[in-house]
Amino acid sequence: MAEKTTEKKYELPKELEDLPGIGEATAERLRKAGYTSMDQIAAAMPHELAEAGEFGVEAAKRAIAVAQEAVETGYETADVIFERRKEIKRISTGSKNFDDLIGGGVETQAITECFGKFSSGKTQVGFQLAVNAQKALSSNDIPARVLFIDSESTFRPERIIQIAEAQGLDPQEVLKNILVAKAENSDHQLILVEKAGNVIEKENIKLIIVDSLTSHFRADYAGRGALSERQQKLNKHIHTLQRYADKYNIAIYVTNQVMDNPGILFGDPTTPIGGHILAHAATFRLYLRKSKEEKRIARLVDSPNMPEGETVFKVTKGGIID
Repeated sequence: MAEKTTEKKYELPKELEDLPGIGEATAERLRKAGYTSMDQIAAAMPHELAEAGEFGVEAAKRAIAVAQEAVETGYETADVIFERRKEIKRISTGSKNFDDLIGGGVETQAITECFGKFSSGKTQVGFQLAVNAQKALSSNDIPARVLFIDSESTFRPERIIQIAEAQGLDPQEVLKNILVAKAENSDHQLILVEKAGNVIEKENIKLIIVDSLTSHFRADYAGRGALSERQQKLNKHIHTLQRYADKYNIAIYVTNQVMDNPGILFGDPTTPIGGHILAHAATFRLYLRKSKEEKRIARLVDSPNMPEGETVFKVTKGGIID
């Protein structure tokens, strides 16, 4: 009589170290790169995971496969998503008209992109949000802090002081709550965003500003031959920011450069850099342009829940106003 065999129970992993091919050292490297949970491993690309953990691609594929078994992947009902969206908070731009245009202010769990020509007000909106986020998102005497990644040498603490004083805030305290990093090139910018995951919870970061998102990519990957690699890196970059927005319920504000499209013979030829990758990734997309004197025009180009429209706002010494 043949022996009855019993199938051995397979224990699903709970920690990164439990995954095949991942030891303590590899797990630590992955955590530093922002892969802190089984969900993130399950959703990772093999080559990206291998690069972050400094181990083989085949081993990364096995780890991803096992992580996918361990997590609950699939659908969730719309009411669950609705409850999660109740956690969304908004940061005022300083202008009620501007806030109304985008549904009440710059949202957490979303990427808000402003593109436009030089002096259109993109950076000024960023400065205003850096101050206003500290008012809107601080809680229980714990100040909300801001991460400002500067790729164009545009950050000016003097401007922050002006806006803070106009609102009756202590400018030195406001400055202390803004962490600034200067991105030297596109690779350095990628690293700064990847490493941001290490400080978001530790420093109570509630807003990440990247000014500008595309300038280094535009300079480092010039010509059609480099376009594919540029777009791949930009795609990874923007999705990392979205992951932070979703995971930590924070707001992401990015500025974008523009170019004149020679193929447009009639109308405004201004076209944002980044192509379809950035167009699809941004939750709210705004086109800013300069008007007379201090006035600026904001046009909502794309949004999942707000109609297209325009509004006028002013850039003053004290910040953004109607």
